[in-house]
Amino acid sequence: QMDLCIEAFGTSKQKRALNSRRMNAVGSDILNTAVTKAAANIIDAKGITALIQDVAQDDVQNISIFLPPCHEDADKPENVYKFEDILSPAEYEALRVPAAVFINITPEEIIKKTEEKSHCSFVLEELKFLPLDEKSRDHKARCLWFLDILIKFSFLKVIKKKYPMGPECPHIISRKLMKNFTLLTYNNGSVQNLISASMKAKITAYVIALALHINSFQTDLTVLQNDMKLQESRMMDIAKAMRLKVSKAKGLPGLEADQNHKLGTLSLPLPMQKASGGQRKRKKMS
Repeated sequence: QMDLCIEAFGTSKQKRALNSRRMNAVGSDILNTAVTKAAANIIDAKGITALIQDVAQDDVQNISIFLPPCHEDADKPENVYKFEDILSPAEYEALRVPAAVFINITPEEIIKKTEEKSHCSFVLEELKFLPLDEKSRDHKARCLWFLDILIKFSFLKVIKKKYPMGPECPHIISRKLMKNFTLLTYNNGSVQNLISASMKAKITAYVIALALHINSFQTDLTVLQNDMKLQESRMMDIAKAMRLKVSKAKGLPGLEADQNHKLGTLSLPLPMQKASGGQRKRKKMS
């Protein structure tokens, strides 16, 4: 209505300003349309598989930006990567119902789940050693359930469903996965969520942090690496970026002699953080 008043009764200066504003709005709309069309053309031409490979090149020159918050001034290991930075109180509470299936699990059920490969190896092994104390047992069951969901989620590529992990996954957990561990992409006019190489690295870091809380801050990185189908070099890069001390496993129960497992230990003081290849200073030009 104000614009109509200016058109009818405004001064020449007001009318020029109105025309200029309208032209800018039209130009902005044209630009947005062109950008959207160009993006759609790229997606159509290259295909989503090629785009996933392109996004993979964002691949963490600096892994540290994908790690959970690190409290370097912590007075004890459990405060370096705080549990509440991995799971909020509301998210933790939401895990009570789905994790109940783990609390009273029997040895026979664990054997069956192992044969069916319905859960990752780390979780299946830890289910054999649930604490007898009711509160501790419930806590570990919730942690294992969430860790299992994180690993399963990491294998998805392009996510089109709102709740990709099924109806048994609480909505607050589904939202957390979509918000924190995916990138938004556009394809054929619709929004999709993509798990890029950098997001896989982020999921891996959170899996390691949670495994450390489960296992008194020393965990078998090789088991997690195998569960997540990662190369050892990749797992070691992430573990070292998290300031873990990495050592070879010796004399651990259940390990065969030819298995060269790596243990990750979170202890204080934290090791000095080494600059990654992408952060090295360039030589000065002579």
